[in-house]
Amino acid sequence: MISNYLKIAWRNLQKHKAFSFINIFGLAMGIAAFWLITLYVTDEWSYDRYNTKADRIFRVVQHGQWNGGKFDLAVTSPPYAPTLKAEFPQVVDAIRINAEGGGKITTGDKSISEGSMLFTENSIFNIFSYQFLYGDDKTALAKPQTIVLTKTLAENLFTNASIATGKTILIDSQPTTVTGVIADVPVNSHFGFKALRAFPADYKANDNKWGMGNVYTYVLLKDHDSYKQIEAAGDAFFNKHVKQDLGDMKFVMELQPLTDIHLRSNLSYEIGSNGNITYVYVFSLTALLILVIAIINYVNLTTARSSIRIKEIGVRKIIGSGRTQLMVMFFAECILLTFISTLLAAAIIQFALPYFNHLSGKSLVLLQFGTVKTICIFIGFSLLAGVLSGIYPALFLSGFKTIPAMKGQLGNQLSTILFRKSLVVFQFVITIVMIAGSCVIYQQLNYFQKRDLGFNKAQTLTFHINNREVRGKVDAIKQQLLLNPNIESVGVAGNPIGNNNIGGGDFNLGPDGKATSESKMVQNLQVDEDFIPTLQIKMAGGRNFSKDVTTDVKDAIIVNETLVKELGWKDAVGRRVRTGVDEQGKIIEQTIVGVVKDFNTYSLQHKISPMVLNMPSQANDKDNLYVRIARGNVQASLDYISKVYSTFDIENKAEFHFLDQNFAAQYQTEQKQGTILLIFTILAISIACLGLFGLVTFTAEQRVKEIGIRKVLGASVGSIVSLLSTDLMRLVIIATLIACPIAWFAMDKWLQDFAYKISINWWVFLLAGGSAALIALITVSVQSIKAALTNPVKSLRSE
Repeated sequence: MISNYLKIAWRNLQKHKAFSFINIFGLAMGIAAFWLITLYVTDEWSYDRYNTKADRIFRVVQHGQWNGGKFDLAVTSPPYAPTLKAEFPQVVDAIRINAEGGGKITTGDKSISEGSMLFTENSIFNIFSYQFLYGDDKTALAKPQTIVLTKTLAENLFTNASIATGKTILIDSQPTTVTGVIADVPVNSHFGFKALRAFPADYKANDNKWGMGNVYTYVLLKDHDSYKQIEAAGDAFFNKHVKQDLGDMKFVMELQPLTDIHLRSNLSYEIGSNGNITYVYVFSLTALLILVIAIINYVNLTTARSSIRIKEIGVRKIIGSGRTQLMVMFFAECILLTFISTLLAAAIIQFALPYFNHLSGKSLVLLQFGTVKTICIFIGFSLLAGVLSGIYPALFLSGFKTIPAMKGQLGNQLSTILFRKSLVVFQFVITIVMIAGSCVIYQQLNYFQKRDLGFNKAQTLTFHINNREVRGKVDAIKQQLLLNPNIESVGVAGNPIGNNNIGGGDFNLGPDGKATSESKMVQNLQVDEDFIPTLQIKMAGGRNFSKDVTTDVKDAIIVNETLVKELGWKDAVGRRVRTGVDEQGKIIEQTIVGVVKDFNTYSLQHKISPMVLNMPSQANDKDNLYVRIARGNVQASLDYISKVYSTFDIENKAEFHFLDQNFAAQYQTEQKQGTILLIFTILAISIACLGLFGLVTFTAEQRVKEIGIRKVLGASVGSIVSLLSTDLMRLVIIATLIACPIAWFAMDKWLQDFAYKISINWWVFLLAGGSAALIALITVSVQSIKAALTNPVKSLRSE
C-alpha cells in the first residue's frame, strides 16, 4: 500500500510541475542552508572536546576590581599552578603555559622562524590528549632545553618525522634536544602550536612573584564539580598569597571549563582567537527559521491547492478510504517531496561548501560526521521534515466531508485562510528582522572603518624586530630609512598597536610599593621621541619626549586624556607621580611632561584605557618599528625598507603589517558573521518570495475566468494586478509592524558588545520593511501582470 501511495505522490508531482518545482527547490535551499549552518555551529561547539579528560580540565583566570580600575585576565602569575596543586586535594595536576616560546630554529643548513611555540611542563601530556608518534610522553619535557615537535614542523625540519627524536637543534642559538613528535594539534582547539618547549632551568625563580601575569594555568580535577569548592576558597587564597603583591581589591579566581573557553571567554590576553556564543545562537536560530520558511511555503501551497483535490478526496472516501489512509497518502507525498529536496540539497551543499569555508574560515565537509551517520541523518531528516510539513495539510485535506467534497464544496475556509495568512506574515517577520540586522551590522562595520582613532593609520606600517642584537641598532636603521624621500618618519614602540595585546600595570602606588585605593590600572606603552609624530597623535598639553633631554628616559612620562579625567586633575603636566617599584624595592617616581589626546590602541570593542607612555630604558624594548611612507609608489618603499633591514638582520626578513590592517583584523569575526548573515538573509527572502510567487500563480489560475470577465468589462492591467496583490501586500505591512520592535531589541543587544557603537536609526526599519514590501510586490506583480495580459478569449472560451 505504501508503494501505491508513493506512485500516486510521484504522479502528482509530475502533474503539477510548477508547484512541485517551487516546493522542491524552496525546501532544498532551506535544507542546504540549515545543514551548512549546522556544520558551522557543530564545529564551534566541538572545540577542545577531543580531549579525553575535557570535562575535568579547567583554566584558571583572575578578575580584580578596585577604586580606579579593574582587570579580567586570562593569564595568571607563575605560582598559581604549583600552589593550587599543593593546597587543594581536588587538583590532580596543574600546568603552566607561556606563549613566548617562539624563535629561530636552526638545524644543519635549514633555518625556520617559528613563532608558534609554547613553554610548558611535562604534565601537559597528562592533562591534554596529544597523540605521541615518537618519543615518551612520561619524560619528553622533564628536562630543560628539550622540545616536542608537531609532525608538520618535524617534517619541515627533517623531511621525515621519524628521525627527529634525539636530534639537537638550535633555538635562538640555544642547543635544544628533540625528545618527541606528536600529531598536529586539532584545529578545534582553543590554542594551537607547532612545538612545546620545556621551561628554562631558572624558571622556578618566578614562583614567588604573584604580581606577574605571564602564564596560562590549567588544572585537572578529580571530578567536574570540584571547581566549585576551589572557587569558594578564592578569598582565602587571595588573602594568603596574592594580596601581598596586589593589595586590597575585590578579587575573583575563576575556573573556566575547558569546553567553554572558545565560545564563552573574552578576557584580556587570550591565548588564541575565540568565537562567540552569541553568534552560535544567532546562526542556529537563523538555520531553523530558514527551514521553517521553506516548510511554510509547502504548507501554504498545499492548503491553497486543496480545491483541486477535493473531488479526488470525495471519490476515495466513497470507495472506502478512511481518514487514516488519506493522511498516510498525504504524508507519503510530503516525505517523497522532502526526500527529493534533500538529495538536491546535498548537491547544493557540496557546491557551496568551498565558498562557505572561505567565508567562515572553516574546513567543513559534507560528510563531517562520517558517511553512514550523515546518510542516516539525511534520511531521518527527510522523514521528520516530511511529517512536520505534512501534518496540517494531511489533517486539513483528509477532513473534508464526502458529499460536499463530491460537489466540489470546500465549506467554511475562514480558519484555513487565516492560518495561511498568518504563515505568510511569519515568513516576512523573519525576513524583515534579518534585513534590519544586516543593515545595522553593515553600519557598525562601516563605523569602524571611518571613526577617528586619534592617530593617522593610513600609510603607516609596523614590523617586529625578532633579533635582539638588531634592536640595539635601531637608531642606525632609522637613519638609513630616512635617507629615502618616500619615508616620511620612523618611530619605535614596545608593542604593535591594534593587536589588543598591550601590557598594563599599576599607576600611583602607595608608599610601601603596594596597591592602594588610589592605585589605577593603566596601559603601559614604551615609545621613543619619534613615535607620536610618526602616528600624528596630537598633544593636549605639555611636550613630547626629547632626545636632547637626557633625563626623559628614566624620569619623564606622558599620559593620555582618559587617565587625567579619571584622576580628576585639571592640569597634569609637571606632576610628580609614583609609577612602580624597582628590583630593590625602591619606589620609582616620574614627572608627567605631556598629555596626549586619546587614541585607540585596541579595537573599538574596547574603551580607551588610561595610558602611560614612557621611553624605552634598554635596547631590548625597541622591538617594533613604525614607518610612515609617502603616498604613491608603496611597493618601492616596501622594497627599500626590506633592503635596509636586511643589511642589519641577514637571517630574518621584515614582515610588514599596515596599521589599518591590524585594526581591520580585529573586526574580521564581525565581518565574516555579517556577510554570512547577509547571504542567508538573501536566501530567506528568496525562499519567502518563491512561496509568494507560488501562491499568486495558484490564485491567478483559480480566478482566471473572473479575470477574463473583468477584462471584457473594461478592467485595466493595473486594477487586475491590484486585485491579486493587495491582500498579500497588506500581510507584508503587518509583518513590518511586528518585525520592527523585534529587530530593534535584537540589534541593540548585539551592539552592547562594542564600547563605541552607532545609534540605531528609525529609517533602518523603514528601509527593511520597504525592501521586503518592494521585493514582495515585484514577485507578486510578475505573475499578476502575466495573468492580466492573458487574452480573455482563451480563459472564457469553455463557457
